[in-house]
Amino acid sequence: MEQYQNAPKGQQTTNGGDNPRKKNTSHGTLKSTIVVSLTNYLDAGAIVAGASGLTLWQNYLGLSEVHLGWLNFISANCLGAAIGAIIGGFLADRYGRKFIYTYNLLVYMLGVLTIMLSINFPMLLAGFLITGISVGIGVPASWTYISESSEVGNRGRNICISQMSWGFGPMIILLLGMFFAPDGYLFGWVEKVAQLFGGEGLATEAVNVFSSRIVFFSLLVVAFVAWNLQRKLDESNEWRASKAEAENKNEKKGFGHAMKVLFTNKTAIKTVCFLAVIYLTWNLVASVLGFFQPHIYETAGGVSNEQANWMNCIQWAIIVATTFVFSRLIDKISHRLFYILGLLVAISAWVIIVTVGVNGQAGLWLFTILWGIEGGISVQIFYALWGSELFPTKFRAGAQGLMFFIVRGLSAVWGLTFTYIYGENGEGFTIAAYCMIALLLISLIVGTLGCPNTRGKSLAQITKERYGKIDN
Repeated sequence: MEQYQNAPKGQQTTNGGDNPRKKNTSHGTLKSTIVVSLTNYLDAGAIVAGASGLTLWQNYLGLSEVHLGWLNFISANCLGAAIGAIIGGFLADRYGRKFIYTYNLLVYMLGVLTIMLSINFPMLLAGFLITGISVGIGVPASWTYISESSEVGNRGRNICISQMSWGFGPMIILLLGMFFAPDGYLFGWVEKVAQLFGGEGLATEAVNVFSSRIVFFSLLVVAFVAWNLQRKLDESNEWRASKAEAENKNEKKGFGHAMKVLFTNKTAIKTVCFLAVIYLTWNLVASVLGFFQPHIYETAGGVSNEQANWMNCIQWAIIVATTFVFSRLIDKISHRLFYILGLLVAISAWVIIVTVGVNGQAGLWLFTILWGIEGGISVQIFYALWGSELFPTKFRAGAQGLMFFIVRGLSAVWGLTFTYIYGENGEGFTIAAYCMIALLLISLIVGTLGCPNTRGKSLAQITKERYGKIDN
């Protein structure tokens, strides 16, 4: 069987060394990047699929608002992913990046299948939790593998490709959700599938929820294809070298030892604090929009559910297009310049929605377009890039998993807090918007002051400059 190589033979030091022929490996690493990026499609797709089908499951199972709150809390958008990230980071550092790609999507498929077959709330809750944990497990390994298998001059580009996949997921899942919805163009086909599996006497709510089951089935199919591609990936050469060195030195293993090494290194501690702050403050805003944006457009903006979904879908298309353009520039132009630009656009979007007003078409469309542009040069791209560059190989994934755990865990709490600030019908939208602006300003200031100079440097060079010789 064909293997997806990190680099052709004779060029195995893509990032860990300074091989003069590393530029010739671009096609091979692009291929592996695309394969790994399917994980990000599935991650974002699971979040949007869960959010878009909540009302259907609520009507089918007779769920309360408390039930829906629990589904969001333990989902791929919040606590489930947080738990998975800290587990996945440790596993990726201990057993290798390939270990994650060999087994994790099997867990994802189990979670999605459980959701598809759910006939009661405990089954649905278990499916959301399993899927969320799998999503979290895959995140640190994904960004780490992409950076470790990239050439020095294409590391940023490959991270952007990964982010594009994160944009394609919500865009496609939203389209499928709208087409298969009870008032969608393809609902007649949904009814036939429902009758095939449930018989002619199904209640309306039981028929309608099949549109959500079918959307999750699409994720199951993509996950199966991705798993078959990813399990053929070669192990990261950076990790192999780090493992061999650790074995030669007879180093201790285990999660506790890894965290001890991480938190006894001053440079690593400062890096964790820097990245956690810029990503947390941005993600508190982005996570709310990821789950509540259509709801905000409908309640505070006063548009129909169909228009809200279409505007959200168009926004994701803008994100994908902007990220593609950015991918051609990120390895050539100052990271600080683009970081500042992205956050200025993000802040402008919220200032406009406050000043022009959320209850008019002009304000909503300006916000949709500007936040779409911001998404293409977002903090998440820089967090993924810097998070995989600024730590040594031995705890690179573990550090990212820890930060992702902190960010998603606090985002889960913030999601509950936001609903109280926002109100039942958007009466607290202005206050919420000013909170968003304040969070983005913090991310802008901290990121601008602490922006690292890593462009054009190998991972080995960055590690040597920042850490010198690391004590174990």
